[in-house]
Amino acid sequence: MSEIVIEVHDLSKQYRLGTVGTGTLVHDVNRWWYKMQGKEDPYLLISETNDRSKKGNAEYVWSLKDINFTIQQGEVVGIIGRNGAGKSTLLKILSRTTAPTRGSIKIKGRVASLLEVGTGFHPELTGRENIFLNGAILGMTKKEIKGKFDEIVDFSGVERYIDTPVKRYSSGMYVRLAFAVAAHLESEILIVDEVLAVGDAEFQKKSFGKMENVSKSNGKTILFVSHNMQAINTLCTHGIYMKNGIAFPKLSAREAVNTYSQQIEFRDSAMFPIIRDQVIIHNFLLKQDGEPRSEYEGSLPIDVIIEFELLETLTKFRIGFFIKNLYGELLNRSLLADWDKEFSTVKKGRYVLKGVIPAHFLVAGYYTIQVHSSRYGITDYETDEPSSINISILPPMNYNQAYIGENIFGAVLIKQNWELENV
Repeated sequence: MSEIVIEVHDLSKQYRLGTVGTGTLVHDVNRWWYKMQGKEDPYLLISETNDRSKKGNAEYVWSLKDINFTIQQGEVVGIIGRNGAGKSTLLKILSRTTAPTRGSIKIKGRVASLLEVGTGFHPELTGRENIFLNGAILGMTKKEIKGKFDEIVDFSGVERYIDTPVKRYSSGMYVRLAFAVAAHLESEILIVDEVLAVGDAEFQKKSFGKMENVSKSNGKTILFVSHNMQAINTLCTHGIYMKNGIAFPKLSAREAVNTYSQQIEFRDSAMFPIIRDQVIIHNFLLKQDGEPRSEYEGSLPIDVIIEFELLETLTKFRIGFFIKNLYGELLNRSLLADWDKEFSTVKKGRYVLKGVIPAHFLVAGYYTIQVHSSRYGITDYETDEPSSINISILPPMNYNQAYIGENIFGAVLIKQNWELENV
């Protein structure tokens, strides 16, 4: 049986809105007095759950509330949830960069953390000096750091700038070096927040590979926060889903991702207008039988409607939609001008673009439909989450009911017209 390296018991973190820290000196003295008297802190009794979707009246909120879990040595645990769920606060407490309001944590082993760009770096020191500084903080000797130095620099790809003060690094260079230091130095536990999203795709792939390698070969325990469900599902052995400061029980990575997907708030329209340089997206709608929905019948087509405006005539212009699964994987791209060069140049003006997601195309499940507009080889008019519509596809009504509870493998459904011949 693996050894427990992280144990969290009744962990809670309270914040006072509108202030830095706990508030005024009067508040701090009052809280200290109640603590010395062994009495319940009254400020803990008036806090609200940290639900950003609701307008509350309380001055205090629980960023984390009564969290309990254990993590075994060598586990790679993904922490998932919407923005504001408490994921980063949890990692900060585990990294000992902030203290809990109540509860306890027990950690066995040295912790290396990468919570934001430049974590643990001194801006006036060079990359070389910061490597030795981080190693010393982790309790390593100079000889041990030297033994890892070349490997760290090679992985980071910043050899040319290693003797330059890191305050002159770009955010991408910061992350490359910071992750290389955290992943290669001798720590038993590695904590990584969403910061890896700053790096380019090639570096992200290399970083995920490194985390997988050190967890399997070195037995290093990793806690990883990401909104990339594909990365969570691929890299992690377990997952913890968080919502409004509350942590659900630890599950397998796939079960945690599925739990998260079931909590998605489905909506039938996105937030508009979205203005990106010469392009304005006025509206983006999905309809079935003429009505917007959040659940769509897999047996019927889904109409896709994009209302947009060009402030000037654009060449090499493309607009349409992406279909992504719950892990963020692109399943389909449908863009104007994919099949007809006539639409590569679109004149200034306001337009309504209509398309269709065919019937019997997507298997039952959860999907994100997202507007995309760009000029080929010139620019992407990124819109990301504001233009995304989350939907649920129901099994086709004419699918064999004997199989209705079976998982349909894959992402695309092909309705075959089979011919069965007895020979």
